[in-house]
Amino acid sequence: MTRIAGVTSAADAERAALCDLLDELGPSAPTLCEGWRTLDLAAHLTVRDRAPQAWPGLLVSRLAGPTERAQADAIRRPYPELVAEVRAGAPIWSPMGVPLLKDAVNLMEYVIHHEDVRRAQPGWGPRAVPSTLADQVWTALRLAARPALRRAKDGVVLRRAGSDSTITGKGGALTVTVTGDPVELALFVSGRGRHARVELTGDDAAVARLQSTPLAF
Repeated sequence: MTRIAGVTSAADAERAALCDLLDELGPSAPTLCEGWRTLDLAAHLTVRDRAPQAWPGLLVSRLAGPTERAQADAIRRPYPELVAEVRAGAPIWSPMGVPLLKDAVNLMEYVIHHEDVRRAQPGWGPRAVPSTLADQVWTALRLAARPALRRAKDGVVLRRAGSDSTITGKGGALTVTVTGDPVELALFVSGRGRHARVELTGDDAAVARLQSTPLAF
């Protein structure tokens, strides 16, 4: 964990771990983000932190023109420079760098992209997730699950593995329960179900519908 003035920031720790991995792998390693290698991901993260003209397009696809141009410009920059910028974090004028907001807006981004890189490499294995990180991801899922599961055709409940804690992501006559550790559930609801170690239980047809539904934050 990263400690700043006695405060532990899971988001900063995940950012640092991702940057260590980006430095280790170089610009051409695969990721789980379709069509992106590590260079593309590093460019995306620095654009997200530092390019205001690109922010609307990160949220609304029809506004993606400036975002795509900013991404293309970033990709032409030296890879070590991009990773260094990501490691440094967003400036305080950016929504991703505001001290009271940055942990909340960055946690899921960096947890998921860290796993996007880890799980795309040959021979990857599960990592020991600190309990503090797992707890914070679970808390973040309480806000993220409903919008992420908006396209689901049936009810969806997330269950934290090894506990009775649940989050209702969507109501419905039929309900699928998705059980896993918090990081695995975060991967599932962000559209990375094929790479998430989760168990789906419920009506067979409803499970099949959920597995075929494109999910995203």
